[in-house]
Order: sequence, then structure tokens, then C-alpha cells
Amino acid sequence: MKNFYNETYLERYGSILSESLETVLWSLTVSLYPLGGFFGSLMVGPLVMKIGRKGTLLLNNIFSIVPAILMGTSVLAKSFEVIIACRLVIGICAGLSSNVVPMYLGEMSPKNLRGGIGVMPQLLITIGILMAQIFGIRFILGNTKGWPILLALTGIPAVLELIFLPFFPESPRYTLLHKEKEEQAKKDLRRLRGWEDVDSEIKEIYQEDQSEKTEGRLSVKNLCSFRPLRWQLICIIVLNMGQQLSGINAVYYYADTIYSTAGVPDDTVQYVTVATGAVNVVMTLAAIFIVDSWGRRLLLLLGFGICCTACIVLTIALVYQTSVHWMPYLSITCVIVYVIGHAIGPSPIPYVITTEMFRQASRPAAFMVAGSVHWLSNFIVGLIFEYLRNGLGPYCFVLFAAVCLATFLFIFFVIPETKGKTFLEISQLMAKRNGLEERTDSKEFQDLNPVLCDMPLEKHELAINTPL
Repeated sequence: MKNFYNETYLERYGSILSESLETVLWSLTVSLYPLGGFFGSLMVGPLVMKIGRKGTLLLNNIFSIVPAILMGTSVLAKSFEVIIACRLVIGICAGLSSNVVPMYLGEMSPKNLRGGIGVMPQLLITIGILMAQIFGIRFILGNTKGWPILLALTGIPAVLELIFLPFFPESPRYTLLHKEKEEQAKKDLRRLRGWEDVDSEIKEIYQEDQSEKTEGRLSVKNLCSFRPLRWQLICIIVLNMGQQLSGINAVYYYADTIYSTAGVPDDTVQYVTVATGAVNVVMTLAAIFIVDSWGRRLLLLLGFGICCTACIVLTIALVYQTSVHWMPYLSITCVIVYVIGHAIGPSPIPYVITTEMFRQASRPAAFMVAGSVHWLSNFIVGLIFEYLRNGLGPYCFVLFAAVCLATFLFIFFVIPETKGKTFLEISQLMAKRNGLEERTDSKEFQDLNPVLCDMPLEKHELAINTPL
């Protein structure tokens, strides 16, 4: 791709790209993707409220198919600017889908399967990464003639989604609470659950809605200043910062160097990278089967604990890799262990937690905040890692270890277990931390008690004011 940039510039202007301009163009090509992800995250709230979760995903395919066609034809058009611009657009697609898909699936899932289904998007992301690594092998498409095809392939999943997603139901919660179509919501729930009696779940959704009437539909600005959701907001910010600032992209970036230093031939490094991607897929798949039995909190603690340990040992191994003959092999082990740790906790679980800690009125704004933090942190790591690597060398992984440790401690002391709980129960669980444990006369907490929902309205006040 860099050669294409140089050849196009030479043909157009009669001179080769200067080293500084080439660095700027390539940096833009790389960094505009997470920046687009940030902009896409900002679009989540307005779109999911206006056209729904399913409608947003259908519209989002435009941001994938159009840039895929343009990037695939960039060589014919002799324009590297098209690639740079399309990276921003396809980043918007990633920012939207990475937030809307977990929201869509989380709202449709029964509570006993919500964790496993919530991890599914991350599993498919890791499979996508693995497929890209395989197609990117030099004798397949990672070569001079094949890279435009590789870029164009990104539009195929979007085409498939455009074909098949219309046959899927909209989120029943959105249909019931925003569209106010109870019969359609019941019909969709019956289709999703596989049984006829969905009245109890419809009632639970109504309870959730009633408990939020005093909150209203929260914007990002209101969410950031709304006391009853203060710690939920802090939790998702810390988790998404920890996910990206823990160094996952840096480890992948450094992996080729580590493998080469360990004596892996240059032609073989790409296959070892593919094997690492396969490990990532397998461990994310394992997380799906254990997240609803082990719980979200334990997987987060295990994941960040493993990543912290792997970063510390990796630093030691890289420092002594020239003086101790077996240290390079320890470095490879650390990379694989780190990927395992990240795959079971930090990578997939924050999406699940974001879905579970917020209810219908605040969930779109919460995903906007979480997505913005995620993509900005991703952008920052990509922007500063080369400077950290040049300035600190292997000691840069000490910084990532510190981030993992800080996130581990935060999870241990602050984040509760949410497995098997309804959205209302989780809200009640966080009420004490938000300093609302005494507000039993609040409308929000009236509806947390299912007994009250079956009482005549005139008895509510007596029940609420009766000492427990």
C-alpha cells in the first residue's frame, strides 16, 4: 500500500513522497479508523431512538459497502486519498455496529443467557480478525495485487446483513416502549423465546419503564450529571478505558518483533500471528460457555489479573532476551497468555456490563459514552505507542501492567456480579453505591418491588411507608 502511495504521487507530481509526508499519510490511514469509530459512537443514541436498533444496523451497512467498493477500486482510480477517506467512513461503521449490536442482542436475550449472547459479538470480531489474518498471508491476498481485493472484502458481511437482517425482529423492548406496539412486541418475544406465554416478561419491561418515568429519556449530558446512575457511568468508563489502555493493540503490534527475536523465520511469523488469532477465537468461545456460570466479575478479575502478570513477565523477558537464551521463548509464551487473559474478560465483558447496568431510557446514552471512551482510548494507544516504544523500549509494558492492576482493583472493590439478574435488580443493586438506599419512597424503587405492581393504587402509599 505504501508503494502504491509513492507510485501514485510520483505519477501525479513527478517526484517521490518525502519521508515525512509518507509518514503523515500512513498515520492518517491507520488512525482515522478509530477516529471514525469515535464519531460512529456519537451517532448511536440519536439513531437507535429514531429508527430503532435493527433500523440503525441496516442503515449502517451503507458505511461499509460504499467504502469497500471505493477502496477496492482505488488502484484503478489511482487515488490513495480515497483509501484515507474511506478509513474514516468504515470507522464510523465499526463505531456504530460495535455499540448497537451488543445493545440489540442484550435487549432481546433472556436473563439466563444474556452473558453468553452478549459475548457473541466479540467472538465474531475475533473470527473476523482471524479471517483477515488468513487472507492477509502473502501468498493469498497480502501482496501487491491482492491488497485492494482484501480491502473490498470488508463489504461482503455488510451485504449479507443487508439481505438477512430484515427477517429478524426488532428489539421487543424498543417495539413496546418506544413504538408502543404491545401485540407486535409479544409476537416478537414468542418468536424469540419459542413459547406462547410471554406476559410475565412484558410485565417486567413495563415495570422497568415505569421505574424510569421520573428519569425521562436521558441525553449524554444528563447522564453525566444524573446521580442515580453515577457509579454505573464510572464503571463503564473505567472498563472501556482499561480494555484499550491495557495494551492489547500494543501486544499485537509488538508480537511480530517478539516472534522474530525468538528465532521465528520472517516467512513464518505471519503463520504464528494467525495461530495467535486462533487462540483468541478459542478463548472467546470458551468465555461464551462460562460467562453465565462463572459470572462477569470473576472473568474480568481473571482476565485483567492474567494480563497484568503477562505484561510484567514480558517486560523481564524482553530486557534479558539477549543475555538468556530461553527468554525469547518466554516472550512468546507471555504474548499467548496475555491474549488468553484478554479474550476471556477485558475484550468481551465490558459490552455485557454496559447493557446490564443501564435500562431502556439511559442505555443509548450509556453506549454513546462507552463507545466514545473505547474508540478514543484505541486512538490514543495507536497515536502514542510508537513514541513509548522508542522512548521506553520493553519497559513500556510496565505502563500497561499498571493499567491492568488499577482496573483489577476497581473491579474488585466496585463492580458487583450481575449474572442471572434482571435490569431492575441490577439497578437496585447499584442504588446503595449511588447513595440512594434510603429513597424507598421514590417512584423508581416502588416498581422494583413486584408485590406493589399487583396492589391497587390506593394501597401503594401505605405499603411504601410501612417499615420493613
